[in-house]
Order: sequence, then structure tokens, then C-alpha cells
Amino acid sequence: MVASTNLIISCNFSCLPLKTCYSTLNSDNESPDDQVLEKDDTGGGKEGGRDWTTSILLFVFWGGIIYYVFNLTPDQTPSRDMYFLEKLLNLKGDDGFRMNSVLVSLWYIMGLWPLVYSMLLLPTGRSSKTNIPVWPFLILSCFGGAYALLPYFILWTPPPPPVEENELGRWPLNFLESKLTSGISLAAGLAIIVNAALNGGDWMEFYQYFRESKFIHITCLDFTLLSAFGPFWVYNDMTARKWYDKGSWLLLISLVPFLGPALYLVLRPSLSEIPVSQSPTSSEEQ
Repeated sequence: MVASTNLIISCNFSCLPLKTCYSTLNSDNESPDDQVLEKDDTGGGKEGGRDWTTSILLFVFWGGIIYYVFNLTPDQTPSRDMYFLEKLLNLKGDDGFRMNSVLVSLWYIMGLWPLVYSMLLLPTGRSSKTNIPVWPFLILSCFGGAYALLPYFILWTPPPPPVEENELGRWPLNFLESKLTSGISLAAGLAIIVNAALNGGDWMEFYQYFRESKFIHITCLDFTLLSAFGPFWVYNDMTARKWYDKGSWLLLISLVPFLGPALYLVLRPSLSEIPVSQSPTSSEEQ
């Protein structure tokens, strides 16, 4: 079941670069001022840059995932699922039951994924051709994970709008661009994953939970989806920052679940170091 899910993810994930192929490669041939001042005339497909084929494929994929989650996932232990959820949310006191360490680690790492995606999607993953903002989907991803982010991936159209200089000093970009934020995320993720790896005896129990529990099954699928789409958004952010020549080696590392994208966020250049981040007003004055 997991193998077939990964195959579906791989097939659908491969169509995503169609949206950015044209815009990112063309942007390399333009001057920074042209990219700042130019209206959104570039794009990655027909209908004014809208790649409907990719959007339709992603919509079908998302619909299939939602159908699978609600109708095909195992649901043998609903009462135990509720108990686990209450324990993980600290709604139950210490009753002597020891929670599975792998499950606890998965729960914590899922709490870090929305932060990683926020740092990847703001601002280089914003959509320029539509009026769909990214931040509501990022907030929803704190509760719905990849299931909440996929609708934005369907609606997203590159290239991203230019970032003005005064945005860099304001919330949330000043927080998301901070190396302290990315460093803490990487360190926390590494500690969580190492903790899960060291509790080898809990993996067999966790696998049994995966086969029986809807809650754990869809959480594992959520983690797989976030890990699968992560390398694409690393690539998108890397090309938007014009760092592909120096940082392309990180694309392979970004395939490592969570740690790969988190390491990229630590090493990537700041937006303040890129000429395209100037505001239109300041560019005209110069």
C-alpha cells in the first residue's frame, strides 16, 4: 500500500516543474530591474501562463488522496485513535501508559513541517497570476498538513511577484528569512528523527498501528506527501534566488525527508543579498 502511494506521488510530482520551467529559465536572461518593474508577462504555459494540464492532474491526484483518506484507510481502532490524540494533545494526565516513541516523534515532526513550508513558500512560492494568497493555506496546513496545501499547489501560478525592500524588515519575512529560525528548525527536526531512530523496538509496534489506525495511517501519508513535494519547492525557491548554480547539489539532499529541505533553508542566501528584492520605488530612484 505504501509503495503504491509513493508511486502515485512520484508520477504526479513530476508534472509540477512544468509550471516553473519557463518562468525560472527565462528570468535568468533578464536584468534585475526588468524583473522588478516588469508586469507579470511571463508564465509557464498557455492561457497567460496558466498550465491547466498540471493543475488538472494535481486536482485529480488531490481528489484521489482525499477519497483514499475517507474511504480506504484502515479504521479498526477509532477509540484508541481518540485516546492517542488526547494523549498527544496533553488532554489526558499521566495514566501510566507509555506512548510509542516513533508515534510521538512523528507527531512533533508534523508540527515543524508547516514552518518549513512557510519558509519555502513565502515569498518565492507566492502566485502572481491569481489573487489567491498563500498564507491561509499555510495556516490550514498546521491542522491539515499536505491535504490543506495541495489546493494551493493546484491554484499556484509562477512567477512570484517581486519582493519590496520594506517587506524584508516586517513580519513574517523577517522571521522566516532568519537563519536562527531555520537553524532551530533543523536542530529540532534532527533531534526528533534521531530519537525515533534510537527507539528501534517501537518500530514494529508502530507498523502495527499503521495497519490498524486511521489517525496514524493518514498522518504517515501526510508526512510522505510533504516529503515528496518538498524538493520541488526547494528547487523553486533556489531558482527564484538565482542560487541554482551554487546550490544545485542540495536538490539531491532535499530528497531526505524533512532534514533535506531544512538544511537548504539554513544554507540558502538571504533575499536581502539578491538585487531582485529591491522595491520598484527604490529602483526608479536609482
